[in-house]
Amino acid sequence: MTAWNADTEAAASESGSMTVVEGSSFCISSGTGDISSDGGTNGAFFQDTRIISHWVLRINGALREPLAAQRPRPFEATFVGRAKWPGGRFDSPLVVRQNRHIGPGLQDDITLENYSAESVDCDIELLVDADQADLFDVKVGRTSPNPSTVRTVRDGQLVIENSHNGQQRGTAVRARGAEVSTDGLRFRATIPPRGKWATSVIVVPLINGEAPAEAFSEDGLPHHREGARRHRHWEQNVPLITVTDSNLQTLLNRSQSDLGSLRIFDPHHPERAAVAAGAPWFMALFGRDSILSSYMSLMVDPKLAAGTLQTLASLQGTKVDTDTEEEPGRIPHEVRLGVTAGLALGGTAYYGTADATPLFAALVGELSRWGLSKDIVEPLLPHVDRALEWIGNYGDRDGDGFAEYLRPNDHGLVNQGWKDSWDGINFADGTMAEAPIALCEVQSYVYSAYVGRSLLARWTGERELEQHWEQRAAELKVAFNEKFWLPDKGYFAVALDKDKRPVDACTSNMGHCLWNGIVDEDKAASVVEHLMSPQMFTGWGIRTLASDMGAYNPVSYHNGSVWPHDSALVATGLMRYGFVEEARRVATGIFDAAEHFDGRLPELFCGFDRGEFSGPVPYPTACSPQAWAAAAPVQLVRALLRFDPVFTRGVVHLAPILPEDVGDFQAENVLLDTSRITIRAHGTHGTIDGLPPGLKLVGDPRPPLAYPPTGVWQGA
Repeated sequence: MTAWNADTEAAASESGSMTVVEGSSFCISSGTGDISSDGGTNGAFFQDTRIISHWVLRINGALREPLAAQRPRPFEATFVGRAKWPGGRFDSPLVVRQNRHIGPGLQDDITLENYSAESVDCDIELLVDADQADLFDVKVGRTSPNPSTVRTVRDGQLVIENSHNGQQRGTAVRARGAEVSTDGLRFRATIPPRGKWATSVIVVPLINGEAPAEAFSEDGLPHHREGARRHRHWEQNVPLITVTDSNLQTLLNRSQSDLGSLRIFDPHHPERAAVAAGAPWFMALFGRDSILSSYMSLMVDPKLAAGTLQTLASLQGTKVDTDTEEEPGRIPHEVRLGVTAGLALGGTAYYGTADATPLFAALVGELSRWGLSKDIVEPLLPHVDRALEWIGNYGDRDGDGFAEYLRPNDHGLVNQGWKDSWDGINFADGTMAEAPIALCEVQSYVYSAYVGRSLLARWTGERELEQHWEQRAAELKVAFNEKFWLPDKGYFAVALDKDKRPVDACTSNMGHCLWNGIVDEDKAASVVEHLMSPQMFTGWGIRTLASDMGAYNPVSYHNGSVWPHDSALVATGLMRYGFVEEARRVATGIFDAAEHFDGRLPELFCGFDRGEFSGPVPYPTACSPQAWAAAAPVQLVRALLRFDPVFTRGVVHLAPILPEDVGDFQAENVLLDTSRITIRAHGTHGTIDGLPPGLKLVGDPRPPLAYPPTGVWQGA
């Protein structure tokens, strides 16, 4: 999920910070509610631009004493503190409440409450700055004062503006009753005994002097905004989950809420919701991340996958551009909105990824299994065919049948799989692999895309086309198991390098190959043995790189850390090949890790063994909330339920193997086709109420994906 022109690693954010998020807007502050960047990463951001870089509240000349910080909703935070009493009275009875809402701007509702029996005069000042820095300059610490910055007071508000890359970006700050200066806002209040004083401070971003639609205003309440209404609608329509294990229920509820907060909407198609990759640094549409997150969230809302695919389809490449790496049929890696990008969702896009395009085609095939209407799936079929053309014309650069990547410029990503840090692909001895690189998991995604297209052809009654893609998938599976298998090691190479040498590091990538069914049955047991070895399985999850490899580092981004989404896909692969106990161990480890993160899994955590510390060690710059991590518990529960709708065969599989500690599980209001179903399970028993007509419940797991001589895909 690395940005295409930024370093992978960044300075750690301030400890005890609070992040609120809505769509692509977010705010990172200290636990008191104050924002003081001082070269750091705090601030309020709108369209990848920091619209507030300094926001410090002082009462009677002093900062507040923090008492509590709460986040009742993803887009709202409340900070409670104690203010200085004039003259320095001990045990001050003056309490400050600061209620913050983020959206297309920011609103802080500030209340001072006097709990004493005497009135008090208060001097309240809010010091404000807005550097209009680009998100990634903030992330890597490259911000500096902009000489074009102008601070003015006009129309009763503080306006801070500067020019960058041909755009005028600004911030307007106002509040009723404020004395406004170029430094900020000031209020003077006399608060009666047992009385209150309150104000609302409103921040409006400006783009070439214009405020965005739905900006905060004195005339409307924050919770009446479209973004707040959308989130309430989301919470009312996602499944209602009840689990005996209260920790698991908390985790799943948090996952659903976070997925709702990470949705972004195309201004040209506001009915479409796509999922952003994660806060704070990836509040944008990411091809691979958004596709995988929406796939893992199907049990929460399959419409999220539909919206993600529709939005990506509108951005599919049409020409060759070596600067952005756009190619005909290619699905973009990321779309940005900041001062270095366009102002709509379809603004500046970077296409340097090897896996988003096959994953796009594979997910469309998966939606047909989930019974999404032809009105959604059929318009995507031409985009699927263009994606498959890209795989053949551009993805397979040398005609050997495998998809490779090689950046055509000096600023794009060196590595273009999900482990996209510069050192993410290496040999067992630690030597870096050189591009063109063909990743093992990318071949499995291509395989899944071919299988998905054959299913879609069956769905549309095109038998010849169905057989064509069946044959392509079968040929790829044979070639993959021949070229990537390392018989002396008993696992698959992570990649083939520029000389077609197998890159022999033991990695989690091969677990994705299990998930997609490209692994031959006779090799699966050995792959699983390596994935579950002490070198790979920490007890909390699966390492990205085995601990006995040359490049192993438990505190690296991709060379030994644990990513919850990665472990969830590996567990799904284990389950697919019938390794039930191993899958349960991985799922239980991730669930246990989540308890140490207050019920919200981060993007990744360090790869230390479970016995080394009392809990998983946080990775310092991990995104949270993050879409992959939020979706991982949902996918793990689906794997443990062995819940698989297959509308193309008229069945839905439910064969639960829940650990006893989970107890009773119930998910009401699960969307399947146009029906809302209820799934109940305990241990190895499960039922579904409200199945759509014509769909048969099967109490056995979905069979492994295979193409036998009968000419009918098993498990498809």
